[in-house]
Amino acid sequence: MAYEQILTEVRGRVGVLRLNRPEKLNAWTDQMASELTEQILAWNDDDAIGAILIAAEGRAFCAGADLQGFNQRLADDPDAAGGSGMRINWTNLIRGSKPVIAAIQGYAVGVGLTMVLPCDVRYAAEGARLSIRFVRVGLVPELGSTRLLSQLVGLGAATDMCLSGRMVPADEAYRIGLVGAVVPQDELFDAALAKADELANNPTPVVRKIKTLLNDNTMEADLNRVMEREGARDRESRRLPSHNEAVTAFLEKRDPVFNQ
Repeated sequence: MAYEQILTEVRGRVGVLRLNRPEKLNAWTDQMASELTEQILAWNDDDAIGAILIAAEGRAFCAGADLQGFNQRLADDPDAAGGSGMRINWTNLIRGSKPVIAAIQGYAVGVGLTMVLPCDVRYAAEGARLSIRFVRVGLVPELGSTRLLSQLVGLGAATDMCLSGRMVPADEAYRIGLVGAVVPQDELFDAALAKADELANNPTPVVRKIKTLLNDNTMEADLNRVMEREGARDRESRRLPSHNEAVTAFLEKRDPVFNQ
């Protein structure tokens, strides 16, 4: 598939997406959102792909929404001018996807940060700076980020970030749990790819069931309901070929081979 604002490739069982507007610091556009969505949906239907890695070309991951798009939306419809202008439910797309890993370098600002909050793993390069900067442009955070950010870093840190719009350096992002690792810039892609490869080679149907459980159960107050959901998914998983392969591999004293 030929795209204008993203690059795609496949590394083993990992589908790699790269934001590709480096001259604009990968500023977010409706077209970029559409292209990302199209490719993620295609890879979610592809049994050869087990995980998706989102990276970026150039010196920034994503410096926020393209302000030229803001100007056009203000002219067309002031009520639609805020946020990323996203016409898809990005958060539900990523939460319902195969595992998604984000590799963040340089700036991740506004939608450049909120777009990675639903991802399963976030790695940052040394020197990266992250900001949920909406208050600085007179807007409120989007894409469910007022909840997702609080779940990741706690209400206190999320409140500080949202109300100040300040830049959070990579080392602080790691300390508060916003990213899972900070690595040198020249090692970022390989480190994120290694994590994506690890997740991609676990049994994909079971991985997606676990993601569903985590999404459904995180805010569930009824522990019995949590265990009911787990029991149902467990019964389903026991009937899958991957469980039989894991047991057979254990008895044969070898590593299991999933997703054949």
